[in-house]
Amino acid sequence: MATRRNQSTETQIKNVLVPIIQAIGRSGKLIYILIFGVLFYLAYQFFTSDRSSSTLEYNSSLIEKQLKNVSKLVVTEGHYSQVMTYKDQKNYFMNLVSFDKKALMVVNADVTISYDLSKVTYDIDEKNKSITIKNIPEAEMKINPDIHFYSIDESMFNPFGTSDYNKIRTKVKAELVKKMEKSSLKKNAENRLISELSKILILTNTMGWTLKYNGEVIITETALSTKIKT
Repeated sequence: MATRRNQSTETQIKNVLVPIIQAIGRSGKLIYILIFGVLFYLAYQFFTSDRSSSTLEYNSSLIEKQLKNVSKLVVTEGHYSQVMTYKDQKNYFMNLVSFDKKALMVVNADVTISYDLSKVTYDIDEKNKSITIKNIPEAEMKINPDIHFYSIDESMFNPFGTSDYNKIRTKVKAELVKKMEKSSLKKNAENRLISELSKILILTNTMGWTLKYNGEVIITETALSTKIKT
């Protein structure tokens, strides 16, 4: 009888303890699941949102740094030598009498064409990962002529004066501008400008950003060159 009573007691204890142990086991698994879920969420936030934000800021900083590096004065220099003639005539008595004057001169001139890239204006769109160049400054040309007069023929009634020398200097500059337009100096200056701006294009392409100018997306250096020269 004692043995049966003990077995009955053990059975009752097992009937009570087993559900409790099983419940604890299930609760333990639930806790582990909850902990794992929280850790997964935190890891996701760290490797997506935070990382994306920091990467975006890093990319923007790189682009702004490159823009500052490009923002400099690009100067192309050339030298010209030319022999020029200046003539002037004054008429009197209904053009019956005229007095001429003439000057033969040798002109040496240093010409510079420059682009001040610090004046380039642009917008950076971090959200859409794009840079829009809004304005590129026009070329600035400087001509410093050195005029040597080889011979001067003048008349007492038509002598050389200050106004003549001013006219000569103006004419010399105008002739040099025409000569410069036909020379390779202007093209060389534009090529240097494109070369500097291409550094921005290379960086944006490498980082997966987009470069825009005059409302169009610029993908290649050729496209950039075409847009600048038009």
